[in-house]
Amino acid sequence: MATPPRKLHFNVHVSFGSNHEAAWRLPDAASADLTHFEAHRQVAVTAERGKLDAVFYGDQPMLYSSIGYRPSEQLDPIALQGALSVATSHIGLAVTASTSFNEPFNLARKLLSLDHLSKGRIGWNIVTTNSDNAARNFGLDDRLAHAERYRRAEEFVQVVTRLWDSWLPGAVVNDKTNGVYADLTKIRQINHQGKYFKVLGPLNLPPSPQGRPVLIQAGSSETGIAFAARHADAVFTAQDTLAGAQSYYRRIREQAARSGRNPDNLRVMVGLSPILAGTEAEAQRLAKDLEELIVPEAGLRQIRHFTGVDLSGYPLDKPVPLEAFPALDNIEGHRSRATIILESSKRENLTVRQLIGRLAGARGHQTLVGSVEQVADRIAEWFENGAADGFNYMPAVLPQGLDAFVDGVIPILRQRGLFRYEYEGSTLREHYGLPAHIQK
Repeated sequence: MATPPRKLHFNVHVSFGSNHEAAWRLPDAASADLTHFEAHRQVAVTAERGKLDAVFYGDQPMLYSSIGYRPSEQLDPIALQGALSVATSHIGLAVTASTSFNEPFNLARKLLSLDHLSKGRIGWNIVTTNSDNAARNFGLDDRLAHAERYRRAEEFVQVVTRLWDSWLPGAVVNDKTNGVYADLTKIRQINHQGKYFKVLGPLNLPPSPQGRPVLIQAGSSETGIAFAARHADAVFTAQDTLAGAQSYYRRIREQAARSGRNPDNLRVMVGLSPILAGTEAEAQRLAKDLEELIVPEAGLRQIRHFTGVDLSGYPLDKPVPLEAFPALDNIEGHRSRATIILESSKRENLTVRQLIGRLAGARGHQTLVGSVEQVADRIAEWFENGAADGFNYMPAVLPQGLDAFVDGVIPILRQRGLFRYEYEGSTLREHYGLPAHIQK
């Protein structure tokens, strides 16, 4: 039997209302109040109309310092995605939750509960949280070191997945005649005792319609790639060149194979944050408007957030002072993102102001300014040349950017045979083309 042709996969990544930090200042921008449910509902409904795979929200358990320059409120992602599961019927819902500031049993129960209530549409975006301020919200003096965060995450994920697998197939008998609801021999304690956690189990819920939530991870550092290759069903990655994306795609699939996994059951999703409009001229005008609304101080904060380096004393219109940055191995925060920042600054001889503009919309992810046809061409080029299985689409401006993508880019990709016309299943695993998880 012939293998069906590959199809693209898309998540819409929502960040503080719009991904470009100046978008909220546009005259026709949507409401800046991120606590209003209607704006989030409309994003999910529009994405579902386009038959996208999932709606994805990032999260950190702290107030971002950017609140002085842009809307930065964050609803709890589990609560928000629970509400969106009622407002939608098919689209997947990805929940970001940290292994640094949660406990495995509580999080396993919450995510599996949401997976049941949404009929199998939940993904868990596994993050290790690298913020000192977040750590201090949980009684710690500062964040764990990079390697320590991943060691904790490794054990955390092992405990969560074992809890999700603590009910074997056929555990629920539901035999009314003989008064037997469950076969206790098929519900197992996990008796986990490790360095970080001690958990008896079992979980008090059976497997969900897709077996268990989809595991998602943004692994681009050395440690992150190894972690994602072992565990992730879908990987989010920031790549700003085709060659770099191709190298990453090959590498993580090879590492998944070495971990004993089928690499065809791993979806690699590249971040893409275009300034998009119906025509290139319209996109260029929008890009100019956004550039004029950027607050340089906010951009300098963002550079410091990703790299730990304060460039506030350097001229904005001089090249980025590469000598001011430490060796990448000494960066404990966003190591992979810092790599992209430094490499693009060197490759393109960016000024500090240009780097601020680059990060304002994409934060190190791939970006371009263009028409719906140009964006569709870029997506097709990367997909057809072994750089990605799909894209984490990050609208620069909402709702216009998502509308243009769903109503402009998606029809072009469908005409080329690269994207579905209808959902072909009901669970997030089915949207990604992944098999249901069945505990053996």
